[in-house]
Amino acid sequence: MRLHIVNPNTTASMTAKIAAAARAVAQAGTVIDARQPTMGPVSIEGFYDEAFAVPGMLGCIREAERDGVEAHIIACFDDTGLDAARAAAKAPVIGIGEAGFHMASLIAARFAVVTTLGASIVPIEYNLRKYGLADRCARVRAAEVPVLALEERNAAALGKISTEITAAIRDDRAEAIVLGCAGMADLAAELAHEHGLPVVDGVAAAVTLAEGLVRLGLTTSRLGPYAAPRTKTYSGPLAGFAP
Repeated sequence: MRLHIVNPNTTASMTAKIAAAARAVAQAGTVIDARQPTMGPVSIEGFYDEAFAVPGMLGCIREAERDGVEAHIIACFDDTGLDAARAAAKAPVIGIGEAGFHMASLIAARFAVVTTLGASIVPIEYNLRKYGLADRCARVRAAEVPVLALEERNAAALGKISTEITAAIRDDRAEAIVLGCAGMADLAAELAHEHGLPVVDGVAAAVTLAEGLVRLGLTTSRLGPYAAPRTKTYSGPLAGFAP
């Protein structure tokens, strides 16, 4: 089985961290193909960055489709461009945010999300409502840690994330935590041990779900908004993305 994981930002070191987290949970025989675009923002921290990350990410998905991957994973917790990717790809597409939310909902009545910056709170809350899981999420918290601060082992950043988990347990009555950034993928086991509750990493959750979809032979339904886009002309720098 070959899974494609796309990091929608252009930071190669983050892609390597995501790939390592994916390979750590993938079944024997699953090949992880990790990529990032050559154009777009170095990190995604809010709606503006997200908009400019989508074309490059869709380009990676198009290339991976040609290479014969069996499922795609979008490794940005905002699920950047997820709907467009599902319309574009023949293989199923999973976002790590959606995967993390659903996995947490299977093991806890109430979960909390701990993300990076406050700018990500509203996009995450929007997605929770869209996925029908807002009532299961006690709160979305921000540690006020820039995404790129997670690229190296940073005691200050880890301390801020841990502080928000403590507050989520104490104040929000959270029974599980979902880590709200792909850059936190290597912290889940350590934080779970420290705080004594399940901590869900969306990358690991998405890999597990993607493997399940492939084994079951399930693909994205084309009866609705995920139908293949109609052939038409795109102008200017986007001409190469015309369906």
